Amino acid sequence: MKTMSEPILALMRNDRYPRSAAYDPAWILENSMGSHCLWLQESLTQVMDLAPGMRVLDMGCGRAISSIFLAKEFGLRVWAADLWNDPTDNWRRIEAAGVGDLVCPIRADAAEMPFASGFFDAMVSVNSLFFYVDGPKFLKERLLHLVRPGGGIGVIVPGFHRAYADGVPEPLRPHWSEQLDKWRTLDWWRLCFTQTGLVELALADTLPDGDGTKLFHDFARIEGVDKAPFHVLAGDNITFQRIVAVRREAGL
Repeated sequence: MKTMSEPILALMRNDRYPRSAAYDPAWILENSMGSHCLWLQESLTQVMDLAPGMRVLDMGCGRAISSIFLAKEFGLRVWAADLWNDPTDNWRRIEAAGVGDLVCPIRADAAEMPFASGFFDAMVSVNSLFFYVDGPKFLKERLLHLVRPGGGIGVIVPGFHRAYADGVPEPLRPHWSEQLDKWRTLDWWRLCFTQTGLVELALADTLPDGDGTKLFHDFARIEGVDKAPFHVLAGDNITFQRIVAVRREAGL
């Protein structure tokens, strides 16, 4: 694993996320995909009701370290679902972390999840939903029904504080990508969830004290991409958005 400088190690030690700080920084970096997923997962667990033995769907788990975190820290039974990463590779990480009895890795498409309605006590998703959720219909028909009534749902995604109402600003256009078309505002996500009629929102924010923006830029510094034109030009308009909801008793 790569040796990290003291300034980078200092950035990896974030007092807001003490559980994440207990994990090997090199392991986190090696297995994160575009964000410090343990920071983001911990930000959800701080505002969700979780108890040992719960069945939890970790939707879009990437390399499964967010699932490992849930199992180790809270004793949850986690289904680590991802479309892009090999479940066998994820299983090796899960076994090496000592939570093979709690985490089940699967390859799954969000549009065709192989689970019964109401099977899970909770669902979490870090840095994933924005890729494929295009509105309340997808959430309602494909994902939310997997959580039992009364179960918790926690989602965190990258996005913008303010939409570019008149289109992408000229300076940003050369640095834009198709993926960024999928970045939304917090208002968009709040409406997306409430329009399903299946959940009651408990929280919709960009993390306390501007932490959503800070986390994005701190991780860019850790990865050495903080001077990339997009990060500089979009600046403080970039953030992470957090939605926490409870599955309604009546619904699907």
